[in-house]
Amino acid sequence: MSIVDRVRAALPALPPAEQRVAHLLIADARAFATLPVTELAERAHVSKPTVVRFCRSVGYDGLADFKLKLAGSVNEGVPFVHRAVDEDDKPNVLIIKVIDNAVAALLHYRNDAASPLFERAINALAEAGRGKHRIEFYGVGNSGIVAQDAQHKFFRLGVNTIACSDGHVQLMSATMLKPGDCAVVISNSGRSRDLIDAAEIARKKGATVIIITASGSPLAQIGQTQGHVLLAVDHPEDYDRYSPMVSRLLHLIVIDILSTGVALQLGQELRPILQEIKRNLRSKRYAPSAD
Repeated sequence: MSIVDRVRAALPALPPAEQRVAHLLIADARAFATLPVTELAERAHVSKPTVVRFCRSVGYDGLADFKLKLAGSVNEGVPFVHRAVDEDDKPNVLIIKVIDNAVAALLHYRNDAASPLFERAINALAEAGRGKHRIEFYGVGNSGIVAQDAQHKFFRLGVNTIACSDGHVQLMSATMLKPGDCAVVISNSGRSRDLIDAAEIARKKGATVIIITASGSPLAQIGQTQGHVLLAVDHPEDYDRYSPMVSRLLHLIVIDILSTGVALQLGQELRPILQEIKRNLRSKRYAPSAD
């Protein structure tokens, strides 16, 4: 059942003021997904809190959550290009739509991110780093690029880390993992056969498996087993129709959170090393012109 169908079914049970908001949605769901709360309230002749209460009455966390999911269901965008844009959009409109789409997804994820699960993942990675164990990042395609970014951030922390984007290398590398090691598996769809196989091998070898993917996917199920961690990243981007854009940004944010958390746990002794790296990198820059 679509969101509009759900609202239509719930309509008789809603208070009169919320019914006016529901009728506004049913009349033009696409406009509802893009209009600010002030204009929605004015068009429905209700208060702004009533609009928020309506969203909660039909089963969502609030207006932001409702609009994000509604946009994903009513806005087809341009297939294989971007879900938030239309064929005739000019550059000034593209800027607003692409950035607003990314910001909305980031804010939604901020509210949904499970801090206890992040704490478990950070603790496992920091413990692996302190114990000189291996930390490996697996991804294919666009997720392989995220894995490389993760390796780039983590190796500066002085930990033993690699990134693998080749399915055969992932299987061989996962086979060599041991208890105390960590395998971080990144996937937009959570359905890549290579990544599922590598995650399963890493789990059987006793490594801690940290999964970054969509909840409900086959790969996510491995992260939900005892001793492992699922960092679910859900978004309205259809991986069968669009190249990863918002999903890649969300995955990079997750990596930033993990690397920052591990850096904080590894303590003060790490900071002189990071300072020295920055100092040495200055020699790679052109000196400013004297004139």
